[in-house]
Amino acid sequence: MSERVTVTELNTRVKELFGSTPGLKDIWVIGEISNFKLYTSGHSYFTIKDAGSEIRAVMFKSARARIDFEPGDSQKIEAYGHLDMYVERGSYQFIVESMKRSGIGDLYLKYEALKKKLEAEGLFESARKRPIPQYPKVIGVVTSPTGAVIHDILTTTKRLFPADILLAPAQVQGEGAAKSIVAGIELLNRQGVDVIIVGRGGGSLEDLWAFNEEPVVRAIAASKVPVISSVGHETDFTLADFVADKRAATPTAAAELAVRNKTEIMRQFSDLTVRMNKALSSVIEHMRGRFVAVDGKLSPARAQEKVEYLGMKLDDLSSRASAAVKDTVSEMHKRFLSVENRSEPALKAMVSNKRNQSDRVFGRIEPGMKAILVTKDHKEQTLAARLDALSPYKVLDRGYSFVAGPDGQAVTSVKGLAVGSRITVRMRDGKALADIVEKEELQ
Repeated sequence: MSERVTVTELNTRVKELFGSTPGLKDIWVIGEISNFKLYTSGHSYFTIKDAGSEIRAVMFKSARARIDFEPGDSQKIEAYGHLDMYVERGSYQFIVESMKRSGIGDLYLKYEALKKKLEAEGLFESARKRPIPQYPKVIGVVTSPTGAVIHDILTTTKRLFPADILLAPAQVQGEGAAKSIVAGIELLNRQGVDVIIVGRGGGSLEDLWAFNEEPVVRAIAASKVPVISSVGHETDFTLADFVADKRAATPTAAAELAVRNKTEIMRQFSDLTVRMNKALSSVIEHMRGRFVAVDGKLSPARAQEKVEYLGMKLDDLSSRASAAVKDTVSEMHKRFLSVENRSEPALKAMVSNKRNQSDRVFGRIEPGMKAILVTKDHKEQTLAARLDALSPYKVLDRGYSFVAGPDGQAVTSVKGLAVGSRITVRMRDGKALADIVEKEELQ
């Protein structure tokens, strides 16, 4: 009669079998580490694989303390331990008790060789990287249509600053993934998007390998629009990250790089508005002050006083010059007459000579004085014309008016007026009286 056992009993028997079989304990397993994860408990979980197969492995904290290096993906190792059954899950795994390195993984060597080649071509230089547009209208995304990446990007952009999202569905893992990613990048370039996000979630080196393929790296480099990479977790770095214009640790961070926060934009807009209003008010007050100063200097009364003063000064100079010439001529004439009355022939000759000199001097002085008077008269006319051109009455001819308060002074601000007061409004052809019924100050 066949025996009946529970699942737990069956798995327990297998566990006991593993422990009692010599070929399944105290053995060395040679392979390459993949999908390595270290938990906060200190235990490490990973896969040991070769070209034909793979096995799950665990190394507890106590065993990890006995090795002299940090294990990680793509490392070739020799692991010492035994095979065990995890009864609760019905799965077996290799319990690593010790470990030593035996070389570098094939994928890692391939990664480093391609990285060195592309770096030598200048594809990773910061000088060729382009800035991300501040206000993109359309954001292209190359990723799996069913993964968490597209969901995180849609949620983040909706929260920050809504933009149109154009998805180019792509296979992001396995055979044909690289070709699919390249096709998505080229498609979005033809569609004329403003920026492209290329990415996927976390995984092992093998899972992320499509983003280390040379065609993908060159497609990102050849993109006409900026590219943001978001591949794996923060600690994962692919060649796509090195060539992209920006690298984001997560899909949410990629979306935050692609769009700006609308709250921040509104705050900056408000700040700029306040600064603009302050600057405009400052300019207005400065111009008002200059107008008041010029208005005081060029008031009609002051201008007339200036013209009259210059006229008086010109008359005085003319009178003083004429008097000086007359006095000089009169004095010389008296001297000539005195000398002329003398009988000596020599003196008469001298008197005749002096008279001739006096006639010549007077002949030169008279035209000079006339020229001085003409010049002074011309300057007076020029000054009067300039003052007339600057007169506020010329402004009144263009439709403006001059407002004076009850004290007769110019009114430059509504703050200086009181409701019920009377003002005088001067226009081109007359003036009018007005009473203040209501006033309003502009902000």
